Amino acid sequence: MRVLIEERENWSKKLEFILAAIGYSVGLGNVWRFPYLCFESGGGAFLIPFFLMLVLCGVPLLYMELSIGQYTRQGPVGALAKICPLFKGAGLATVVISFLFTTYYNVIITWAFYYLFNTFKSVLPWSYCDPEWASPNCWDGNGNATTVWRNVTVGGMTVLKNFTEVVRPNNSVSVTEDFYASKVLGKTSGIDEPGVLKWDLVLILLLCWVIVYFCIWKGPKSTGKVVYFTATFPYLVLLVLLVRGLTLEGSYKGVMYFINPKWHLLLDAKVWVYAAAQTFNSLGIAFGGIITMSSYNKFNNNILKDVLTIAAVDAVTCILAGFAIFATLGFLAHNQGKEVEDVISQGPGLVFIIYPEAFSTMPGSPVFAFAFFFMLILLGIDSQFCSTEVIVTTIYDHFGYYVKKYLKRKEFLVIIVCSVSFLCGLPNVTQGGIYFFSLIDHYAAAVSLMYLAFFEVIAITWFYGARRLARNVEEMNGQQPNIFFIVCWYFISPIFIFGIWLFSMIQYQPFKMDGYEYPPWAAALGWSLAIMSIICVPAGMVHSVYYAKGDTLLAKFKSSLKSTLPDDSDGQYPPLHANGNGDVPIQNGVTDKYIFKGDVDSMEKNDINTPM
Repeated sequence: MRVLIEERENWSKKLEFILAAIGYSVGLGNVWRFPYLCFESGGGAFLIPFFLMLVLCGVPLLYMELSIGQYTRQGPVGALAKICPLFKGAGLATVVISFLFTTYYNVIITWAFYYLFNTFKSVLPWSYCDPEWASPNCWDGNGNATTVWRNVTVGGMTVLKNFTEVVRPNNSVSVTEDFYASKVLGKTSGIDEPGVLKWDLVLILLLCWVIVYFCIWKGPKSTGKVVYFTATFPYLVLLVLLVRGLTLEGSYKGVMYFINPKWHLLLDAKVWVYAAAQTFNSLGIAFGGIITMSSYNKFNNNILKDVLTIAAVDAVTCILAGFAIFATLGFLAHNQGKEVEDVISQGPGLVFIIYPEAFSTMPGSPVFAFAFFFMLILLGIDSQFCSTEVIVTTIYDHFGYYVKKYLKRKEFLVIIVCSVSFLCGLPNVTQGGIYFFSLIDHYAAAVSLMYLAFFEVIAITWFYGARRLARNVEEMNGQQPNIFFIVCWYFISPIFIFGIWLFSMIQYQPFKMDGYEYPPWAAALGWSLAIMSIICVPAGMVHSVYYAKGDTLLAKFKSSLKSTLPDDSDGQYPPLHANGNGDVPIQNGVTDKYIFKGDVDSMEKNDINTPM
């Protein structure tokens, strides 16, 4: 048998992997991005492109990443290097994206902790303008009464009548918006005014990284235990918020805004781009986390069941979050006498401005506010520590010898990775940090994600071969994937990804944050962040060709296209089922176990005689 297995930690139980993968895939994007995209892109009609993209791209690519991670038992760099050395840079690019992701994503959890700590009060602090932090434009509904004239109909005639009421100033901002900008962020006027560090946020950010460290410091052993709580409890909170939201006055109107289909928007190509982006971001495709987590699976783990479970839970979470969010927004719109479309927002604006405003007018507001922000923390922390694990696993896979020699223990490597990410995240918790946060959030992943996904897909399905990958799945699970997946791997998924990437580049516009236009140097900084991952692909190609075997450039290029994994396409070694320990029983009664140490070209073979 030609299956190559290396000694590696495993998840203690299959359930732990499932929960970790769900926790990684289901994150804040399900709460603050999907409901807004659904509303903006056709309401209930948006579910058609969303589920179509999920079936034709999301599920097949999730199957692909889980398969190569489990088969190669390597992180994204090692897996791509074995699959097709020429494209190993695509694997490195996913690690770069994961690193950039960890530097700012933990800041969202920091903000959530800040709000959580402020819920331990009888009156929520963002329900009134406190002179201690409120700006001159803060308005909480209190003010001097003035006389206004309005047209009213009396006895069939329209007459002008005066009313005494409190009129909101034109330049005012809501108390929740002012609390977020003035109290939490200490927001400056632009990215060119960074201000000083917000030390309260710095300390909370440090706390978040300490939590992340203890979630992954023992690898799958510690992560597997943590996810029993972090991946399941958010659903209890989400159900509580959904039931509570649906019982509020005005919730029906909000729900109808969410599901009311606008069929004409399906003709807009941008809607399909949104659907694809949501699918990739919610499942974590091309971020390296899925490959990393599956590399700790047992060799014969049933991949298809995992794929269907993860995709189904992710989709259902999006729908549940949409109903919960819009039910509450309907209540808020009802209280303010506005339309739902006037109060909807996305991103930080939804969870740190709009939702807190709804809680401030809700009976039992501190309890529900605590539950909401605690749910945000749990949703975010799973994605955060899994992304950090991508970096740790990659370093340990390729530099494990030096880690053992100089650091002695893997735990010290985790400390270093967490510390570096913490320091790199400090610009996000300055007074001007929100501008840097939005910039890196847009350019670090959104701009380059489809580009990297395309090269990852063609490396695996075109150069390594979708049929060959199917045979690898058969070696692990006893049967090949359905022809549907093979067709998607070969044609449908790459075409969709390339089309979406091309359209997004054609429709590119300079990034703005709530109307704020970034200066040219900031846009250049954003593109530099995007290029940090993009450049890995051509750089990896040059490196692979340079070190490939061959006397001529053409020979080296051809050599760099060849997988370092064995090929059983000649049928000499029929695919056989491996046991849970990674040992592959052979017909002659001998079990071959290959252990990789360091470079994939140098390996040690141990023949272990076992009775059949």
